[in-house]
Amino acid sequence: MKKIRKTLAVLSAALLCLPVLSGCHGRQEQAAFTVPEEFDASKEYEITFWAKNDTNKTQTEIYRQAIDDFQALYPNITVNLRLYTDYGDIYNDVITNIATNTTPNVCITYPDHIATYLTGDNVVVPLDDLMADDQYGLGADGLLFDASTESQIVPQFLEECQLGDHYYALPFMRSTEACYINKTYVEELGYTLPDTLTWDFIWEVSEAAVRKNADGTYVLNGGDVMIPFIYKSTDNMMIQMLRQQNAGYSTDSGEVQIFNDTTDEILKTVAEHTASGAFSTFKISGYPANFLNAGQCVFAVDSTAGATWMGSEAPLVDIAEESITDFEIEVMPVPQYDPEHPQMISQGPSLCIFNKQDPQEVLASWLFAQYLLSNKVQIAYSGTEGYVPVTLSAQESDEYQDYLSRAGEDNDTYYDVKIKAAEILLEHADDTFVTPVFNGSASLRNAAGQLIEDVVKSVRRKQTVDDAYLETLYSDVSALYHLDENSALSGQRTDLGPLPTTAKLLLGGLAGVWILILLYLAVSKLSGRKKRMKNN
Repeated sequence: MKKIRKTLAVLSAALLCLPVLSGCHGRQEQAAFTVPEEFDASKEYEITFWAKNDTNKTQTEIYRQAIDDFQALYPNITVNLRLYTDYGDIYNDVITNIATNTTPNVCITYPDHIATYLTGDNVVVPLDDLMADDQYGLGADGLLFDASTESQIVPQFLEECQLGDHYYALPFMRSTEACYINKTYVEELGYTLPDTLTWDFIWEVSEAAVRKNADGTYVLNGGDVMIPFIYKSTDNMMIQMLRQQNAGYSTDSGEVQIFNDTTDEILKTVAEHTASGAFSTFKISGYPANFLNAGQCVFAVDSTAGATWMGSEAPLVDIAEESITDFEIEVMPVPQYDPEHPQMISQGPSLCIFNKQDPQEVLASWLFAQYLLSNKVQIAYSGTEGYVPVTLSAQESDEYQDYLSRAGEDNDTYYDVKIKAAEILLEHADDTFVTPVFNGSASLRNAAGQLIEDVVKSVRRKQTVDDAYLETLYSDVSALYHLDENSALSGQRTDLGPLPTTAKLLLGGLAGVWILILLYLAVSKLSGRKKRMKNN
């Protein structure tokens, strides 16, 4: 019997290990970081900081000034800045560098991306112990600068940086989406902007704006081009429309729920207004601000961080000056299904710290990341776009309140559209939400936008968007972004097809193990019975 118990124990242990092995593709628990008792100021440290900016030179100067000011406080830390024009490029380079152990020390990124970084072995530093450290934690006495405490970081923004049971990032800046409106056109069409934009209002006005003259020009602007409604980030569009209707997107554990009846309705509505010429997207037609500023668009939805490109007096524009039209611009939250309970997405970059062999180097990285949350940096950077500082200490400071109060003083620092865009998030912080973060959530986000983009393309190619079309679309997008593995968990309509070979081998192995166990028990029982008969 002892042999039987031993055999069963070994087999049971093997069976228990199988779920662990099969789950290795998911997020791994990162080892806790042990904070050094003292920061060794006698050693030289060189850390890399990967950051993102577009063509906004002011943002670059703020990064450089922050580095200079930080290095004046910590002369033994050298910070090397590497700039990117796209968050996706940062993400791809981090993934590539994980394999060669050449990740940056600090980078600006998104929680969806961090969830993928966490699939590596101790790649990302859990920040819990660093945040709480008596010497070097948030707002601690050992810092050489005034830093915000944990309670001074806007709770909703900090929560976005928690993946599972640990914090893996600090929020850096936050934004939401806004609808930039040619109010002049809306009123010329005989409408008055409501207190809260609704989808019905947007669609109705957009359809009115596509009326044409006998010569084929548009009645509204007398020109050959008019796209009344252009959405920049169609992933956000789909996610918000689903959230506003309490429809499925995904669960916190990563079960995909996006292929549902509400999604059907959204895509058919998009198809209808694309067919009439009332709607298009950034990827298909171009940058919404360019059409808005040229008098070729009524509603342009973009991030509040894109406010400096919007309007006749915008400080940053991508079209020729002679193409800009004069109009009154209004900035409002994104359209809603239920005006009494608005829902809008919270977005914006966070700061992630990567693990290194030397704990002192990691501590140096933490000091710099925390410095980027100081009031000076937060207020300066938020003034470049319609961003909002992530700390209450910065938001409530006299300097920031003065900045907000001076909206419209000029068309640069105090550009009114930019400040109005920031105020949307300040006023609606409690109405914002974030999507669940898990390994694969970035792919799901991309899939959400792909659904709308593909429908718009198909309509422009004169294809019919019906139930059969949507079934094929869901299957194609699910396969493209590898969502199939989650479909069975969430009741998707997508056919998963045959089991992968590895799954078949695993199930076959399990069956074989149990057969061997049963045979072993049967043989042992039979042998024991023969012994007893012989002894008798």
